[in-house]
Amino acid sequence: MFRSLPEGVRLGYRLAENFTISIVDDDPTVRDALCRLMDSADLTAEAFARAEEFLASPSRAKTTCLILDVRMPGMDGLELQRRLVASGWKVPIIFISAHADEQVRADAMQAGAVEFFEKPFSSPALLMAIRAASASLAAGPPGK
Repeated sequence: MFRSLPEGVRLGYRLAENFTISIVDDDPTVRDALCRLMDSADLTAEAFARAEEFLASPSRAKTTCLILDVRMPGMDGLELQRRLVASGWKVPIIFISAHADEQVRADAMQAGAVEFFEKPFSSPALLMAIRAASASLAAGPPGK
């Protein structure tokens, strides 16, 4: 799935207060691994099995970065992105997928994703993308 940080390695920087990462992936193994990675990097994360679950959650309002799978039952990640963007949501989205092609990547990036990773991916690269997302939020509050 992804290569993890070496034992004892931390991000080496502090993210903004109240920075909450929401993870939407139908694979419980991926959700658990990403939550453990976020915890190891001292980041707050909440995980959801379905896009609809995330949309209905009060956590949506406090999300400051969204890690989103492409292929899921029900609403897929690209549709969730479309709905969020159409509603004026401006929180950074990082896509992860084991089933991506160049068109899917292009569609996600054109719609405003800040990064797109194919599984397996590097944990340090994901954490750097989260850091970049945090820095983009420093310019102003997220628009949800």
